[in-house]
Amino acid sequence: MGFLDHIRACNRWDPTRFIPWQIDGDRLGLVRCDFAPHLRAWPGVFRVEPETLTWVHPAAGPEERSAVLHDLLGELHAQGLIARWQGERYPVFTTDRSRPRLLIDRAWAPLFGVRAFGQHLNGYVREGAALRLWIARRAADRRHYPGRLDNLVGGGLPWGLSLAENLRKECEEEAGMVRDLADRATPVGAVSYCREADGGLKPDVMYCYDLELPADFTPVGTDGEVEAFYLMPVEEVLAIVRDTEEFKLNCNLVITDFLIRHGYLTPETPDYLEILHGLRGPLP
Repeated sequence: MGFLDHIRACNRWDPTRFIPWQIDGDRLGLVRCDFAPHLRAWPGVFRVEPETLTWVHPAAGPEERSAVLHDLLGELHAQGLIARWQGERYPVFTTDRSRPRLLIDRAWAPLFGVRAFGQHLNGYVREGAALRLWIARRAADRRHYPGRLDNLVGGGLPWGLSLAENLRKECEEEAGMVRDLADRATPVGAVSYCREADGGLKPDVMYCYDLELPADFTPVGTDGEVEAFYLMPVEEVLAIVRDTEEFKLNCNLVITDFLIRHGYLTPETPDYLEILHGLRGPLP
């Protein structure tokens, strides 16, 4: 186990198992070959061919397309073929996220391999020259990675909220932060990856933030997603990421990026250049 193993795990997928999903000749995502046949039951919405899935419904705009797709996928859920919706919509777009072709529920985005965005925050406390990181443990009833370690704050970026608005919301829900404290977070870049998961594909981008917290700050979860918080020396966090699978998979990448930027991983670290490159994996 090592830093590079987590990066490779986040970028494991087989392109031959997917076909492009397109609308008006523009590719929106990638659909797994064994899922596409389920959509043949709706020839007025999708044209399913061996090498392409094409949206053919004459819906007038994004909201009408979104409603058509939601109803269709709701029927697949009722048949027990896919998971239930989550009630949080992501934009499906070609080049401009602010101009989506339609919106899709977060739970169903991987089925169509659409690009999704999230925000993850490293909350730390400085003690002289040393750093401690606030780490969350996910609740046991979470749909994904129950009981695993997590970043202090992390969540998807839904349609209708700006980056600043969503980060404030996530900070308040997951760590009990007031707005003024959340607004001190510093954007420090992004990590990206593409992996096969949940019957589909996740070509994801996570915007990363650092926030130096007051010594007397103690996080308090308000949405039930976290069962405990720990304030750990950064060296301990480094060892957990390097040697175990205790963290939710993509959180390993966010923390690895933090460790590089703060000088805890250096050019002397094995596979240093490959780690640097791997944190910004190419997206289809």
